Amino acid sequence: MACVSAPDPTSELPKSWDPAEHESRLYQEWLDAGYFTADADTDKPPFSIVIPPPNVNGSLHMGHAYEHVLMDALSRRRRMQGYEVLWLPGMDHAAIAMQTMVERKLAQEGKTRDDLGREAFIERVWAEKAEIGGNIGEQMRRLGDGVDWSRERFTMDDGLSRAVHTVFKKMYDDGLIYQAERLVNWSPVLKTAVSDIEVSYADVEGELVSFRYGSLDDAQPHIVVATTRLETMLGDTAIAVHPDDERYAHLIGTELEHPFVDRRIPVIADDYVDPEFGSGAVKITPAHDPNDFAIGQRHDLPMPTIMDESARIAGTATEFDGMDRFEARVKIRETLAAQGRIVKEVRPYLHSVGHSERTGEPIEPRLSMQWWVKVDTLAKAAGDAVRAGDTVIHPTSMEPRWFAWVDNMHDWCISRQLWWGHRIPIWYGPEGDIVCVGPDEQAPEGYVQETDVLDTWFSSGLWPFSTLGWPDETADLAKFYPTSVLVTGYDILFFWVARMMMFGTYVGRDFGPQAAVPFRNLFLHGLVRDEHGRKMSKSKGNGIDPLDWVERFGADALRFTLARGANPGSDISVGEDHASSSRNFATKLFNATKFALMNGAAVGELPAADELTVADRWILGRLDEVLAEVDAGFESYEFSKACEALYHFAWDEVCDWYLELAKVQFSEDEGRSRTTSLVLGAVLDPLLRALSPVMPFVTEVLWKALTGGESLVIASWPEPSGATPDAEAAGLIDDLQKLITEVRRFRSDQGLRPGQRVAARFDALDTAGLDATLPYVRSLARLDPEAEGFAATATLEVRLSRATVTVEIDTTGTVDVAAERKRLNKDLAAAEKELSSTTAKLGNDQFLSKAPDHVVDKIRERQRVAGEEVERIGAKLASMGGA
Repeated sequence: MACVSAPDPTSELPKSWDPAEHESRLYQEWLDAGYFTADADTDKPPFSIVIPPPNVNGSLHMGHAYEHVLMDALSRRRRMQGYEVLWLPGMDHAAIAMQTMVERKLAQEGKTRDDLGREAFIERVWAEKAEIGGNIGEQMRRLGDGVDWSRERFTMDDGLSRAVHTVFKKMYDDGLIYQAERLVNWSPVLKTAVSDIEVSYADVEGELVSFRYGSLDDAQPHIVVATTRLETMLGDTAIAVHPDDERYAHLIGTELEHPFVDRRIPVIADDYVDPEFGSGAVKITPAHDPNDFAIGQRHDLPMPTIMDESARIAGTATEFDGMDRFEARVKIRETLAAQGRIVKEVRPYLHSVGHSERTGEPIEPRLSMQWWVKVDTLAKAAGDAVRAGDTVIHPTSMEPRWFAWVDNMHDWCISRQLWWGHRIPIWYGPEGDIVCVGPDEQAPEGYVQETDVLDTWFSSGLWPFSTLGWPDETADLAKFYPTSVLVTGYDILFFWVARMMMFGTYVGRDFGPQAAVPFRNLFLHGLVRDEHGRKMSKSKGNGIDPLDWVERFGADALRFTLARGANPGSDISVGEDHASSSRNFATKLFNATKFALMNGAAVGELPAADELTVADRWILGRLDEVLAEVDAGFESYEFSKACEALYHFAWDEVCDWYLELAKVQFSEDEGRSRTTSLVLGAVLDPLLRALSPVMPFVTEVLWKALTGGESLVIASWPEPSGATPDAEAAGLIDDLQKLITEVRRFRSDQGLRPGQRVAARFDALDTAGLDATLPYVRSLARLDPEAEGFAATATLEVRLSRATVTVEIDTTGTVDVAAERKRLNKDLAAAEKELSSTTAKLGNDQFLSKAPDHVVDKIRERQRVAGEEVERIGAKLASMGGA
């Protein structure tokens, strides 16, 4: 193989690495070259990922950046391995979020959506989408996302709308979609049902009010119940007690008067009630509490809805009708108190309350007529697919959570009382008949379409196959479905992933057994937390804009920071120190490669092993081991292991050791210098290729300068050479590193400056097998040969694997003894203070009883280190003639 040198390497690279000078240009070059555009007609094995579609009205937060980096790294590596890669981008129409945003803008204009009407309002939303829809795409480009922009999709584009209507029609005809009055999460501000994921829970200081049903005479039938939502008592239709509770046995089957409405309240027995909690009796409001709804179904109780869409009291025929629920809560309490029915009030009473994520108000459980998906067979198929191994979850520790969910799933409410979204294709006839109209069908004349739209999760649940052209038989669908892996957060395992698995297994029958699932692998990543481990949120003010880090540290630094902390199912904590460290790593790579190029580093055929130095054989062996570790990490989705292996190899072994050893070899004859240049090329080439999926920009610039190649995007993935590891070279370099490290530490202890050269004499270096490495030792440890008049003033013994090497150093006239003694005394005083402080804390029983174990452990470690420092410095002062 002929040697290929980089043309004029010093002119290929700038003086220093500035990401802003290169990132936009490089990304555009990749797009112009078509590197990310997939070809469904090739014979290459397919690898496909569909992007979890971000909301069209949003912007990428750190969680988005996290999973985008991981998807991009997987895609780039597979492309380098010879796969035909499709990473498909797109956005979600975000029904609630988008409609809320537009309605807020209308409110600023003094208008409502009703002022515009449905069609004009939807046109307004489309106009807003056109204006802001490109923001996310631009952010993705800044991150370096290697997606196929020619295949970008939107959950309400024509193709996906057709897929939605096709699936709805098929499921309706199969009896899997039905209409029923059930309890839902109701947003009084949005006036619609919302999904569980759109409800966030927070502890609220409320009040727990105990009041009395029945007679005010203690001798007459009565029961005390308690509630934090007193207004719901207007909808009470029963009082439940435990069937074995003897206190109420005589009341079971009787009825008590309701103090406000014309309704008698039966006392029923149900195992749900905990007789040990409170009074042991529970008020039952079936239309406004999920547990009460279940009891109401079991006992066939009436279920009156007592609030309208805005959560105002309605239909109770009481003085409270028309009041807001919170106003009614106060008025009802005051009225009950006036009647003498209030038994106890607990304030403040801290309890968890669900709030709308979009509008912030408390969610109201409300009985409402909605459209539902019957999930039992669908959920079973989704669970069976994982049990059979058709879809593999990474990490496997998440499987129990998956099965716990799909094996106990409740029917899914898919209707929303909104205007923006996929309008449900149900049409009502003048005689009350109902028809479901498919995408290629027309509704009968005189029929009126359902006003509700579908839950956003319905359309996004079809994402893996609808984006590839289903229900049409497209080349993309044949080539890239099922997709290879889904990368998403464990926090939406049940909301989005479960929906995709249900839909995928349902329509998968159309594809045959080879495509019964939407993705072969499911990689679940954790949450991105701040450097203190706290969840990022606007309220805490600890959120990080990924584009801010791109501006300040570069895209590669952001990407490496996130990938370096990524393990399946585990959360990741990041802060500016991490990003700064990653930027320093990019700079280190740049400087190391530039140094290598300035010294003739080239990619070419290496000489035979016996012509290589021990340092050459060691670094090439380590390269093979690291590449194997990197492959194992990527294959198991353990990005952290892959990145750690690359980082420590590049920084600790290539830069800190081999480059320093190479400097010695460059000072030898031309043949040795040429061989060293080839070894550097043989190491840097695969190292840059292996790093490129995570750090594509800096590696692209460096690799092209090193090899003259076209682009790392289409370069081949580095493979271990397969050579037998050189255990002897590894052992010798390990001993060499230990010897040099110990000499450096010893020099520091002797007060020598880092660059100060002193004479030294070695004993047993040949016995240790390191006699050939003496030039390395002298260069890296700043040691000169002994000369006439050599006087060994300091002696060090270093125990190595084969022998103990003695190093004698002549420090005559090199150390200012008085200044060194003064420095050491200062260090001794600081160490003694630390030792005294930690010892006092560990001797304080009151402190130990309150301090967490990890705090105590840290103090013990500080005490140990301080004690060792006191001993070391004391010994050093003693050797110098006292303190």
